[in-house]
This record gives sequence, C-alpha cells and structure tokens, in this order.
Amino acid sequence: MLLKRASELKQQYKETEALALYEEIISAAPDNFEALCSASLLHNRMGERYADDSRKLNHFNQAKSYALRAYEIDSLDANANYAMALSLVSLAMMSGPKQRLAVTNQVKHYLDAALRRNATHADAWHLLGRWYFKMANLNFAEVAAAKMLFGGIREKVTNQDAISAIEAAITQNPNNLQYYYDLACIFQEMKDKAACASTLQRALSLNQTLQTKEELELSRRCKIMLDSQQR
Repeated sequence: MLLKRASELKQQYKETEALALYEEIISAAPDNFEALCSASLLHNRMGERYADDSRKLNHFNQAKSYALRAYEIDSLDANANYAMALSLVSLAMMSGPKQRLAVTNQVKHYLDAALRRNATHADAWHLLGRWYFKMANLNFAEVAAAKMLFGGIREKVTNQDAISAIEAAITQNPNNLQYYYDLACIFQEMKDKAACASTLQRALSLNQTLQTKEELELSRRCKIMLDSQQR
C-alpha cells in the first residue's frame, strides 16, 4: 500500500512526499528494490534543484547509496543500472575534471547494461545521448588527460551517436521536454539551424502537458533558442 501511494504521489509531482514514503519503506524493509530505485532517482532530481553545493551533494550522495544497494540486489536490472549511472553523473558534475573523466567509462557500462535489459528505457537512452555528446566534444586537454590517467576513452563517438540516442529516448517517451531541449542543444552546437528549429518547435507543441516549474523553465529556454535560430 505504501509503494502504491508513493508512486501516486510521484505521478502527481508531489516528490517530497513521495520520497518520504519511499524512505519509510526502506527503513522498514531495507532490501525493498522498488523503493531503493525510486528514492535514488528522486534524490538526484531534488539535488539538481538546489544552488547550494552542500545540499546538492547530500542528495547526490544519498542517491548513489540507494542506487548501490539496489544494484547489489539485482545487478542486471535496468532501473538499478540506470540509477547507478545517473548518480555517478550527478556526483561527477560536483567534482573536478579528473574525477569527471574517471567515471566516464563506468557510466557507459551501467547504461549499456540498462539498455541490454530494457531497450525501451527512455531515460537510459537520454543519458546515453548526453554521454555521447560529452565524449564527442572533449577538448584537447581532456583527451590528453584521459589518455595519460586512464589509458584513454574506450569508445570513439560522434555527435550523430548522441542524436540517435536522444531520438531513441523521444521515440519511447515523446512527451518529455528535456529530451527535445537537449537534442536542440546538440543541433545548435553543430550549427544545424533547421534541425534545431524543428526540434524546438516539436518541444513547444508539448505546452499543454507542462506540469512543473522545471518544465516551464525549459519551455522558456526553448522559445528563446528558437527565436535565435530564426533570426
């Protein structure tokens, strides 16, 4: 009953209340797999909302702790692998360049595992697209550092790989505004104005489904970017 109620709260965007219920479940049943995965994802989402680094880090560390516990229960599960990848990315963004490079291959490992288990996992495709984009656009210093410290990046990728992955995410979940925005940013980086504008127009057609402050802010950014592309 608590799991059902927590899921309902999450779907209603009452994420603080949902997280409290998931953590209540974990306190009573430390190996509850669904609660561990869901609590990890919610901590990641909440951490992104804070400007204060210490609060962000608290949420991201807790997200990784729950993800690791879920992964230890079922290392093949798509959601556990995605939660691990996302928590590593979140923590890496709070770290220095060396630490960020150190987790790149780990993130890809978890995302590959998630998609092997569930090829329709939209969020895993999206995060993989972001990973491809980052790897395709490392600067000279980052490439040199990766080679010296870690033997290089194992996989050679391009912006087209990033585009394909995020388009796969959109195919699985065509109502997620973040996917379109990130795809438009890739096209903008590639200076493909037509593709960028088309993607932003698709994003803005989702206005009727916007529910959260984050989505409204993303919609505002899409409008600004579209205006710049059409000049």
